[in-house]
Amino acid sequence: MMFGARAIGGLALCLVLAAALGAPADEKWYPSKYGANDTLGAVNELTPDKVRTAAGLVKTGEVYSLGIEVSPATPAYPPRTFQIFTFTAGDGTGAVLGANEAYYNDDMVLTWVGIGSQLDGLGHLGIGHRLYNGLKQQDVMRPGGLAKLGTHLIPPIATRGVLLDVAGLKGVTPLAGGTAITKTDLEAARAKQGGVAIGKGDVVLIHTGWLALAKSDPKKFMETEPGLGADAAEYLASLGVVAVGADCWGLEAVPAQDPKQAFPVHQILLAKNGIYILENVQTAELASDSAWEFMFVLGFPKWVGAVQAMINPVAIR
Repeated sequence: MMFGARAIGGLALCLVLAAALGAPADEKWYPSKYGANDTLGAVNELTPDKVRTAAGLVKTGEVYSLGIEVSPATPAYPPRTFQIFTFTAGDGTGAVLGANEAYYNDDMVLTWVGIGSQLDGLGHLGIGHRLYNGLKQQDVMRPGGLAKLGTHLIPPIATRGVLLDVAGLKGVTPLAGGTAITKTDLEAARAKQGGVAIGKGDVVLIHTGWLALAKSDPKKFMETEPGLGADAAEYLASLGVVAVGADCWGLEAVPAQDPKQAFPVHQILLAKNGIYILENVQTAELASDSAWEFMFVLGFPKWVGAVQAMINPVAIR
């Protein structure tokens, strides 16, 4: 469901109460398996060997852009918005520069970073005012950019990518809003796709078909979504993946399987396991071409202290 002002206010109250009551009873999710001082999470699984293996998947040289276009019309989690402003250089009259009559335009963007195709960094969402590796909110949060866990610190991600076509598995495109994808669904999709393996350091993408609604019915697109359930997230985390993405705005099923919870899959992946989340990923072309494994390449702006990043991932096969 979409969170309105009343829901957001209620969530804020819950967070205040959680802070007053202290940390959750289950504190076994930190320190991280990568060490008590780690701030990078699952990208520790990336190795030169993994890059070489991924490069070996390139057979045809076909390149897929997995990002979506961003404009003021792009549906986004409220209150996020995007606006671009284009300017003529100089005084605005179009006066040219130099004897060679050089001329140019500039632009400025006023935007929330978490809009369009995006990466959620480890400073995005936590549990009881603690973020990845148990870092306290007060030690991370700064109005001018995170003091720790900023996305500018994440190395480029070049690794093996795997697509699991759950919409194709179920014969329904798109999956219905609120559908929670289970571990059993992921295993069945793998089996249907020739037993495609998932290994340490991989990036796993899920095709639900939901992204098509962003243009045809943007209101419905943001009201709900299919996505990962908790056991599917735990399953992928157990395999040592670096990132998990999907063609929906929040990766996980909304409403959650337990309607009393808010974004439990984000907590499992980001806070507990240091696994990055990729949202609004364009997976339809990969699914149409039965491109189940490929080389996945992702770089992003090095905005110091950023919580998220606008992205245009690339798949090559």
